[in-house]
Amino acid sequence: MGTTTGAKGEPIIRVIGLDTGYDGVPLLTDVNFEVRRGEVFGILGGSGSGKSTILKNMIGLLPPIRGKVLFGDDDIATAEGDARERILSRFGVMYQSGALFGSMTLLENVRLPLETATSLPDDAIDLIARMKLELVGLEAFTGHLPAELSGGMQKRAGIARAMALDPEILFLDEPSSGLDPITAASLDATIRRLAEATGVTFVMVTHDLASIYTATDRVILIHKKARGIIAEGDPRRLRDESEDPRVRSFFRREPEPIAA
Repeated sequence: MGTTTGAKGEPIIRVIGLDTGYDGVPLLTDVNFEVRRGEVFGILGGSGSGKSTILKNMIGLLPPIRGKVLFGDDDIATAEGDARERILSRFGVMYQSGALFGSMTLLENVRLPLETATSLPDDAIDLIARMKLELVGLEAFTGHLPAELSGGMQKRAGIARAMALDPEILFLDEPSSGLDPITAASLDATIRRLAEATGVTFVMVTHDLASIYTATDRVILIHKKARGIIAEGDPRRLRDESEDPRVRSFFRREPEPIAA
């Protein structure tokens, strides 16, 4: 299992000179940023801006056209064998849909990573899985199937499963997508509480403004036409202080000014 080591605030992921896209055609170019240990980091942008593409680069699902994604000194794009397994063991992923197995109970879903990646005895696996569900407030629903739960509960169960192997980093793909505002706010509060209680670093792809202000410490804003990052920092300061009209229009949900 992964372990949380190192000082809070030091870089835990470094993205350097990243060109990314599909079939060799760049969608974004020369993307550079760091994720710091213990923070909730947001990757923001409008639809089609490339934020989910960056996430795929970061978790090793899509090789970059150029550049590096470093976990310590290890580049996930080029690492092989034990080096790649070492990187993969450091993080968990919650996909937009929650990606739970519909024929398995919540407890069975959270047990699955422990069963496949460890040699722990059955009672220990059961205890850990129950503890992870308790962390997200689902201890009373261990025997339920995903279809018996609300969308917000399914998302929380997805987080519990992503945390099963005690990763240092959790990647969340549009966690509030499809949720009503109250349920989304509850999920945001869960993410903040988990970050503060566990020291886990969260990387969250989102375009939901309420989630951005409630859950994240620091963000980057991707812009489709600029093909890269146009802003980085505390989202509240970017909203209130940025002089870039593209940044202001994103945070204020206003149409971008038409260039002369």
